[in-house]
Formats: sequence, C-alpha cells, structure tokens
Amino acid sequence: MPWRIKKKKQNFKIYSMARATEFILLGLTSQQELQPILFVVFLLIYIITLTGNFGLIALIRFTPRLQTPMYFFLTHLACVDIFYSTNVSPQMLVNFLSEKKTISYTGCLAQCFVFVTLLLTEYYMLGAMAYDRYMAICHPLHYNSRMSRPLCICLVTFPYLWGSMVGTMQVILTSRLSFCGPNIINHFYCADPPLLMLTCSDTYIKQTALFVSAGINLTGSLLIILISYVFIFITIMRIHSSEGQCKAFSTCGSHLTAVTMFYGSLFCMYLRPANEQSVEQGKIVAVVCIFVSPMLNPFIYSLRNKDVKQALRIVFTRKLGTVEKMSILTVSQ
Repeated sequence: MPWRIKKKKQNFKIYSMARATEFILLGLTSQQELQPILFVVFLLIYIITLTGNFGLIALIRFTPRLQTPMYFFLTHLACVDIFYSTNVSPQMLVNFLSEKKTISYTGCLAQCFVFVTLLLTEYYMLGAMAYDRYMAICHPLHYNSRMSRPLCICLVTFPYLWGSMVGTMQVILTSRLSFCGPNIINHFYCADPPLLMLTCSDTYIKQTALFVSAGINLTGSLLIILISYVFIFITIMRIHSSEGQCKAFSTCGSHLTAVTMFYGSLFCMYLRPANEQSVEQGKIVAVVCIFVSPMLNPFIYSLRNKDVKQALRIVFTRKLGTVEKMSILTVSQ
C-alpha cells in the first residue's frame, strides 16, 4: 500500500506530454502463448464464482430455516464477492484476447473506487459475522433478542457506507495527481502502488492517506474479529463435554477459514515495499485475494455447514422427485 515509492527511470516507449487519457495494463504475463490458456482458466474461475455465490444467495433466500442473522450476513458477503470479482474479471478477460490492453483514465479511477469500497466492505462484513458468532456462542439465550433485524441491517449498512466514503476519498486524491509520463501499469488492474509509480506529482499526501486508511481499517476490522474469537474460545473451553465443544467450533470453523484466507492474502499483498519486484510478486497474491477467495467462499460455507448441506439435500431431493413425477406422467401418456 503506502510506502515511499522510489521512481526508477525505465525505457517506456509510450509517453504523453499531456495528461494521460488512458493506461496500458501489462497483465499477469507478457508471454503471448499463455494468454489463451489464462483466458480459459480465469473464465472458469469467474463462472464458478458467479454460480457459487448466486447459488448460495438463492439457497438462503428460499430456505426458511436459513432465515437467521448468520445467513443474512453471509448473503451480503456473497454479494460483495460477486461485485469484487466482477470489478476486475471482465476487463482482464478482454485483455487476454486483445492486443491493445488499455483502460481509460475514468475507467481506472472507477475501478480503484469499486476495489477500495468492496475491500473495506468485506473487512467489516467479516467483522460483523465474527460478532454474530460471538453472540451465538457466548450469549445463546439472548441471541435472538439482541441480534434483532434492525441491528443486523445496521451492521451490514455500515461497511457499505464506510467503504464508499473511504473509496471516494482515495479516488479524489488520485484524481489530483498528474500522469504526464509513462502510462504503462505493471499489473492486471488499476492498483494504487504501480499506479503511483507513474505520476509526476508529489505522492506524499496520497501515500499518507493510504497508510492511515490501511492501518485503521485493516487493524480495526481484524481487532473486532480477534476479540470476538478470544471470547468465543474462552467460552468453548468452559464447555465440559467434547461433543459440545466440537459443535461450538463447527459453527465458526467456516468463518475462520474464510478470514484466514482473506487476511492472509491481504497481508502478503500490502505489507511489502512498493517497488517493481514486489509488484510482480504482488500479482500472484492479488489473484488469490481477488479471484480465488471469492470463488472458494461459497464452498467453504457450504461444505462445512450442516444447515447449508441439509438445505442442499432438500433442494436436490425435490428436484429429483419432480423429475421422477414428470417421467412417470410422460410414460403414462
């Protein structure tokens, strides 16, 4: 994220003495023979992401027993993952098959805004889900009364509003920078570190804002999660039966897995100096954060959750029953 960026002289062929109107994205690799293969791979990842998250949303929406605060938050997390991946995937897929891998200046700012907004939204959405697990395990008798519908709506509204506000602030600061030199971004989307390496303006204010934002939001959301789980583990350790402990752990196992994967990739992506070598390494980590995590989240919450698995079995049983009835009617006719 925000470090003192050392600008190195590089032999770029494309320069503009006026303000840049578009940027060229170098993408994951410059090897042309790999572009079609990468297109197929990331197209499959995107399709799986959309199918998994939309399927999870539909399952929760139409299953009465899943109408609880936990699944209310999970629905919004799935929505965030869909838009998070969609913000980058279509542009990236087009660039795999295009010789001119460009993005407009306005499009670049829009992508930065959506990325920051959804990133912070996911921070605090995971925090809200951790608080929900804390209430369910540590205060089960008061869970339904305290986790009321209005409170749940407030807990999901705050991440969207806060993310939008910070995203707007960051984009305004970026728009005040001048890009009058090279316009080649060494990344597959408009990310701040490689973008700031291209500006001919003083980046001190922008870098400071990034540093403060990263520090407050990453630390703040992670503290909410850690404090919630400290109390959860203390409560679980007080349960005498091993069966009760396993049942309590199982209710938060999926969330812990998703948090570990998401925050692990974020720390690897941002806690590194912003130089050319780190940008190259950061591309791989960004793939995990932007593509792999949203793709796996629906499966993490489905495969490790008894309620979701039971709801899936009911849906498939009904579908099979409907198919059998239609087959019998067809044969009888």
